[in-house]
Amino acid sequence: MGETGRPVLTAEHLTRRFGGVIALSDYRLNLEEGELLGLIGPNGAGKTTAFNLLTGVLPPSRGRILLDGTDLTGHRPERFAAVGIARTFQNIRLFKELTAWENVAVGYHMRHGPGWFATMLGLPSVRRRERAMRDWAAELLAAVGLGEAVDRRAGDLAYGDQRKLEIARALATEPRVLLLDEPAAGMNRTETGRLMETIAALHGSRDLTIVVVEHDMRLVMNLCRRIQVLNRGELLAEGTPAEIQANPAVIEAYLGSGRRRGDA
Repeated sequence: MGETGRPVLTAEHLTRRFGGVIALSDYRLNLEEGELLGLIGPNGAGKTTAFNLLTGVLPPSRGRILLDGTDLTGHRPERFAAVGIARTFQNIRLFKELTAWENVAVGYHMRHGPGWFATMLGLPSVRRRERAMRDWAAELLAAVGLGEAVDRRAGDLAYGDQRKLEIARALATEPRVLLLDEPAAGMNRTETGRLMETIAALHGSRDLTIVVVEHDMRLVMNLCRRIQVLNRGELLAEGTPAEIQANPAVIEAYLGSGRRRGDA
């Protein structure tokens, strides 16, 4: 399904319990390098739990998470980010008072920061890093269609542009795997279409491996080559968009028995 056949991110039998409630049960994933995977399901299906496990926000009750064969199970989110797993969130988490480029610089600094010693002494390396940081931020902002917003305050950007800014900030960490949590939430049809074009362009031009959780079926079905469907914490189905739209169990559980396949 992927571009190279090599698994980049692997989840083995991931399970997460909250007291007596099983939010995710025996979830499995072999995400290949260069793949663009969709993860869908009704509210409460376990999508956010899966994302939180795959980014270290939550530890699994059972199972393992591996990036390029390295076991990350039980590590903190900073470790996941440092080795190349970045994410956005369903609720926008920008620094609203900072400019667009300063928000992106936060991601850059995590990977390439000069360190406190050089910063305190004001060494030339710090100034070089700052120039490189701004150039890199400008490049990423242009890549998501925000090239004219470099010096604009994040809180003054339109809602759809704030979503794109979050993606640019995640890209600044130079991820191997990018997880997008409902990137089109709150967008109208036109904004969603533009976002879909942006994600497709980033995927094609930056050698990214991407997982998208999204309720907008038009975006998922047109963007992703492989889709997983969660329902009640379990993996219900997996396949191409056409296979998912034709799957009776998926139609019953999520798409709705009255929905025509062409409406997705």
